[in-house]
Amino acid sequence: MDNIKKAANVIKNSKYLLITAGAGMGVDSGLPDFRGNEGFWRAYPIAKKLGLNFQALANPAWFDINPRLAWAFYGHRLNLYRNTTPHKGFEILKNLPHNKFVFTSNVDGQFQKAGFNENKIVEIHGSIHYLQCTEPCSRDIWENHEQIDVDMEKFEAKNIPKCKYCSRVARPNILMFGDFKFIEDRTEKQMKNFENWLGGIESNLVIIEIGAGKAVPTVRMMSEQIRDTFNAPLIRINPREPDGADIKIPLGAKEALEKISFYL
Repeated sequence: MDNIKKAANVIKNSKYLLITAGAGMGVDSGLPDFRGNEGFWRAYPIAKKLGLNFQALANPAWFDINPRLAWAFYGHRLNLYRNTTPHKGFEILKNLPHNKFVFTSNVDGQFQKAGFNENKIVEIHGSIHYLQCTEPCSRDIWENHEQIDVDMEKFEAKNIPKCKYCSRVARPNILMFGDFKFIEDRTEKQMKNFENWLGGIESNLVIIEIGAGKAVPTVRMMSEQIRDTFNAPLIRINPREPDGADIKIPLGAKEALEKISFYL
């Protein structure tokens, strides 16, 4: 409880807020975090039968080898994210009176869905809500309005999105494993917004990191880099790996944020 009060006190005394978030942020909304093979296979039992883990399936090669399998995976996730309501923790963060920015490795668009400013979010691994050509035939990235019908028994997409320019298979604008065809233009634009925001900070910054694990350490590294650059306190909310922060809170996202908000 001491760390909860400490976190609330640090937040109250700050003007700028950087929210950094990994997959653990969405767990309380009912989203899988794919932690370890067993967690992934619980969400996708068919993948276990096929002997495919998350890293094997989240590979752009499937869009060439077996696009129906690739779009079964990403189509199911797209439908899941569209049907998910962000948990109360998002609202707590959104309602804080700070000048805030979000840096996330999540591709689910939940911060936008919760009402955060689109121009103050970095989706460092891209977004499932945008598409690009698999080739790619151009650098265009367009909004994903596709309705993907997935046969979960066969783990096949019944329909496959096509590039609007060349009619090849389209893919999500997501940075996958071993991905040399990801078009980073949208993410780079977001990063420029982030750099401009950081450039306007004089002092009184606090970082709240939520649900970012060590397996893919992109978010944790960014949190620590900004902490060291700005001498800003880092609050790390993580039920399993809260170490390495100034204020460690070993809880899930929603519970931690509700407890902190009680003292704000």
